[in-house]
Amino acid sequence: MSSARQELLRLLATNSFRLGEFKLSSGGTSEYYVDCRTTTLHARGSQLTGQVFLEEIQERGWKPHAIGGLTMGADPIVVAVAVTSGEIHGFLVRKSEKQHGTGQRIEGFREKGARVVIVDDVCTTGASTVQAIEAAREFGFDIDGVMCLVEREEARGRSAVENAAAPAKFVSIFTASDIRKEHVLLHTEERQSQTLAAGVGCELCGRPAVVHKPRSRCAEHKN
Repeated sequence: MSSARQELLRLLATNSFRLGEFKLSSGGTSEYYVDCRTTTLHARGSQLTGQVFLEEIQERGWKPHAIGGLTMGADPIVVAVAVTSGEIHGFLVRKSEKQHGTGQRIEGFREKGARVVIVDDVCTTGASTVQAIEAAREFGFDIDGVMCLVEREEARGRSAVENAAAPAKFVSIFTASDIRKEHVLLHTEERQSQTLAAGVGCELCGRPAVVHKPRSRCAEHKN
């Protein structure tokens, strides 16, 4: 795993993964939730998202003129890749055609016959990704590939997207299992660090330390 991908995984595990009881957009419930936008809209997270998606596109040998997806999960990914690449344009797919102006559903890059990559942040049922695929093809784009940041591995989302995307390939950067594993690992490391730090004494007097960064100091000497 590249250093950028590992750092992005850690950010997702820290900023975007939550355990609990959550209602999903699909109508179902889950014991965990992944809100990718807290990472893709994070300053460093945006940089990493653009870099990792671009690396994957290049490794796959895709040569897209543009990258796009259904608003709003795809929005930060589209911008990050466009800025990072400096040559891949961006477009956004509205959930429905707007009722004023030109009434178009595709916003941004609009060149019929152009090669594009469809992106999404989270794939659960795959419904939003499939909408973007269908809208892109209806407009006249030629789809090189389809990518999501996190695949939840449930609700048959992968099969739905693969069927809609064919013959283009569907790629997930991470799975929800990847994020969860990293989340648990980080919390385990944090607890171990706290346990170790609890037994450290003040560097000046030896009494129990209450702060440990940058130095281990007791309550009297912490300032």
